[in-house]
Amino acid sequence: MLYSLQALRAFAAWVVVCHHFMQIFFDFHATGPIGQLLTDRGAVGVDIFFVISGLVIYLSTCDKTIEPRQFLLNRALRIIPAYWFYTALMAALLLAFSQWMPHQAFTWHHLLLSMFFVPAENPGGYGLYPTLNVGWTLNFEMFFYLLFGLAFLVRQRHHLLLVTAALLLVGEVLGRVGVLSRFYNNGIIYEFLLGIALGVAYRRGLVREGLWLPLALLGVAGCALYHLDASQRLLHWGVPSAMIVLAFIALEPYFQGNRLLKALGDCSYSVYLIHVLVLYAGWFACQRLHLNPYLVFALCVPSIGLMSWFSYRWLERGLYRRMQAWLAARAEQTPAFALSRVKY
Repeated sequence: MLYSLQALRAFAAWVVVCHHFMQIFFDFHATGPIGQLLTDRGAVGVDIFFVISGLVIYLSTCDKTIEPRQFLLNRALRIIPAYWFYTALMAALLLAFSQWMPHQAFTWHHLLLSMFFVPAENPGGYGLYPTLNVGWTLNFEMFFYLLFGLAFLVRQRHHLLLVTAALLLVGEVLGRVGVLSRFYNNGIIYEFLLGIALGVAYRRGLVREGLWLPLALLGVAGCALYHLDASQRLLHWGVPSAMIVLAFIALEPYFQGNRLLKALGDCSYSVYLIHVLVLYAGWFACQRLHLNPYLVFALCVPSIGLMSWFSYRWLERGLYRRMQAWLAARAEQTPAFALSRVKY
């Protein structure tokens, strides 16, 4: 386990939280330099997540004999239960309070597509977003897992080549000509490959630990993100995000063994799923009771943190382990049939 990546996952999740605070409470009409920075650049937390995903998936599977079905099942058990739970909560919120929620709408058909990670136009008319808006990133994640898992059908030495070719085929051909949704015709999908490249470099010992050089790399990446917008997302945000991930890996000795950072990283997925629900509740209270938005956000932050901790322990980790144990028990109970050869 790389504790530095746990710290970075937590940082990326909370940057996205702040970004959506500016969206939900101020409709991205920020005041002040910090608010403007979070409005314009807060979404880069997603790019950091994608790079980390590619890196972690590669490191956790390299040099292992893995069946595609088992890989995809493990990923599904890790991602789907929490996502379905919070999507259902969002659907209930929309059904009950949609008239007070700006730009939000609900249909059962769209909910079904959202549950199965099928990109579809949101009923609110603002793009290809699922019922739980932040789930658009999971549409990319699950598609990447599908391609990565299917690539295990070929020899290990051709695995990465096949994954790269599949992503290029999807992004540059199938997405453009309409065979797949235009959703996948997005440079952000290649950020998984940046993460895989970092994983290859790390495994080969090409990432040198240190302090000043990684800090300088963070400075360069930060300047790039500050001055570049998302018009060319892979180049402007993806590459600097990969630089940030690389720098954090090189700073691993300064994070190693920190249990707090590990816990924050563990909770980052639940933070990502929960925060929009909490922020919408906070926005509703702010509108009805005429409260200070920043005071409400100060209350939302510990609420998100506490709820995500319980969510990780009981919904993510607890349910994952129970489902794994149940599947293992079923596998043991399944009788083995021997096929006999019969000559006619």
